[in-house]
Amino acid sequence: METILGIKGKDFVMVAADCSHGHSIMVLKDDESKIHQISDKLVMATIGESGDTVQFTEYISKNILLYRMRNGYELTPKAAAHFTRKNLAEYLRTRTPYHVNLFVAGFDEKEGSELHYIDYLANAKSVRYAGQGYGGMFTNSIFDRYYHDNVTQEEAYDIFKKCVKEIQKRLIINLPNFKVTVVDKNGVKDLPMITARDLDSYDASS
Repeated sequence: METILGIKGKDFVMVAADCSHGHSIMVLKDDESKIHQISDKLVMATIGESGDTVQFTEYISKNILLYRMRNGYELTPKAAAHFTRKNLAEYLRTRTPYHVNLFVAGFDEKEGSELHYIDYLANAKSVRYAGQGYGGMFTNSIFDRYYHDNVTQEEAYDIFKKCVKEIQKRLIINLPNFKVTVVDKNGVKDLPMITARDLDSYDASS
């Protein structure tokens, strides 16, 4: 019942996640943060079982921090994605697998921007754009139509607005608020939240 979105530009990567936390038929929170800052230029957007998402995200973030303390430098976004995928695959083969779907997104001066799609079966792939969760099923056509190689942050944010508009129109589950975060050479920055109220007068066809 959750949704995360990601899009990669030449010098940035942007992710969005709904802010709803539900249990059975009840909405418990509408301000849940599912985008976690791992390091200065690395974030992880995670959805899945609520306990698994918290434990797995903390486990990965603490181990990446430990790596920096031991070696004096940080993992690149690509290396962090491989480390995350490896741990998820190892736990998948135990009695306590983590049921999480996530994006690892970051920026590196040498490698540039990176967006990695990882699902609960430890399938991982570097992508230009993607959506996960029920809402992600309605976004692929929008990404295909509006994404281009030289997409700007303003255009990426507008694409997210089109995606959220479509999700709120077609998905029976109520996801009114989406948090948006961008990572570039200046670090991690939160952008204005996309809300249902803001989209009431938004023309998604423009």
